[in-house]
Amino acid sequence: MMKFYISATGIKKLTISSSAAVSSGRGGVGLPVGMKGKGLPPVTRRISHRTLLLPAVLVLGLLLTLLFFRITFIMLESAAFCSSPIGCLGWRIFGGSDSTRLREELMRALLEVTNIDGDNGIERSSTSLPSSFNDLVKDMTSNGQDIKAFAFKTKAMIMKMEQMVESARQSESIFWHLASHGVPKGIHCLSLKLAEEYAENAAARSRLPSPQYVSHLIDPSFHHVVLLTDNVLAASVVVSSTIKSSSIPERLAFHIVTDKKTYTAMHAWFAVNSVNSAVLEVRGLHQYDWPHEVNIGIKEMIEIHRLICSHKLDSMKMENIPNKYEHEKDLQHLRPSCTSLLNHLRIYIPELFPNLNKIVFLDDDTVVQHDLSSLWELDLNGKVVGAAFDSSCGDDCCPGRKYKDYFNFTSPIISSKLDYDRCGWLYGMNIFDLQAWRKTNITATYHHWLKLNLNSGFELWNPGAFPPSLIAFEGHVHRIDPSWHIAGLGYRSIINVTQSVLEDGAVVHFSGPAKPWLEIGAPEIRSLWSRHVNMSNEFIRKCGIME
Repeated sequence: MMKFYISATGIKKLTISSSAAVSSGRGGVGLPVGMKGKGLPPVTRRISHRTLLLPAVLVLGLLLTLLFFRITFIMLESAAFCSSPIGCLGWRIFGGSDSTRLREELMRALLEVTNIDGDNGIERSSTSLPSSFNDLVKDMTSNGQDIKAFAFKTKAMIMKMEQMVESARQSESIFWHLASHGVPKGIHCLSLKLAEEYAENAAARSRLPSPQYVSHLIDPSFHHVVLLTDNVLAASVVVSSTIKSSSIPERLAFHIVTDKKTYTAMHAWFAVNSVNSAVLEVRGLHQYDWPHEVNIGIKEMIEIHRLICSHKLDSMKMENIPNKYEHEKDLQHLRPSCTSLLNHLRIYIPELFPNLNKIVFLDDDTVVQHDLSSLWELDLNGKVVGAAFDSSCGDDCCPGRKYKDYFNFTSPIISSKLDYDRCGWLYGMNIFDLQAWRKTNITATYHHWLKLNLNSGFELWNPGAFPPSLIAFEGHVHRIDPSWHIAGLGYRSIINVTQSVLEDGAVVHFSGPAKPWLEIGAPEIRSLWSRHVNMSNEFIRKCGIME
């Protein structure tokens, strides 16, 4: 019998038992390792096979141990981050990287969450959401939730945050519009000081214009400019800028119409600060003696506009914060002009000036930068009003001024009458042929649509004088070059208007809530208006205008 003895340093000797010695003719003889004996198999080959077996077993045991710990770690990790721990296990053992697998699982979870009950399920859980990202992490780690739960809560938090941001944006827009109601203390002071001056100073009550120039007020050869305003400072800027820009200011005749409350202050300003190179009159509404039917029509018009604005305001209050405002024009009812008599009286210009044939109408929030003389010579081709349509962005380009921005096209009354994508013309700098106007039924059409809107529950258009005017003047508008009138400077979208466009505009119009005399006015363009304010005037300095 053959035996092996293995020491710590390897196999040293080979001992053969007595039975083997007898058969071989040798007894108890020790042979060195590797010695070949006659009739014996090769010892070296048999020893090498057995020698490799033990290290292989040892290595295999070590690998199995490491694999056990790896599987255990992956299982524990997958339980927290994978929606399918077994799936994660298979992927990560057989070649998938941790980052790739995590990304795959996260994308899958996000897609699944997106399709769960629309967004209703997420909205229902919004009350139990973590209030911050740190709270979300704590919630996920402490409760051991999977990646699907993480995606669900993350989306819910983002949706809630988006709703809060949108609500805050709309609230800010509403407050911004409400700020346009304010009258700066400087302008209020100016009106009070001028009213006091009218009462105490005979010069402030002097006739406007002087008797020798009264005939110029109805002379068709003069360039007649009409303003309807109760803002003394604004009126002074319009008059001053028009005269400075005119090549023939001596042919200008200004007609300023104001209300009874502002009449004394307005008259005092232009009486004390006389316009030497032009003719100017100031008239209060209380000085007009209209026919009874005109008075009835005006009262009816103002009442319907007041009801329209009140209805819109009540609807907003019921919703607390409006669900959605696509355009700033949706907040028209928050502006002072919504119920202003002077703002709505423009539809009665032929009655206001029965002796005039052709006028240029200017809003009080405009500034004239270039000579307007050629407007009075403009051929309107039989139309009633000359107006700019396009903006500086090109032909048929009128962002925020298409009919769809003013009218409710879900109403069959509107959709059957108007074109959804038509551009609205600009109101605020217009040339009117009053002779042509008097031959039409424009004012009657305006009243007809006001009553139609009243009977339709005030749902045909956004509040304001402009939407019914678009309908009333349909077919009576002559297109003029857009450089005559650059509007919208009172909206926040003014950042899209280039400096060169502003400089080339004959008239720049601060239409919108942000008037240049208010703190919310855009400072980068306010100088277009403020440079026409006479800062050396005694009343301007005393009242701290523009400080």
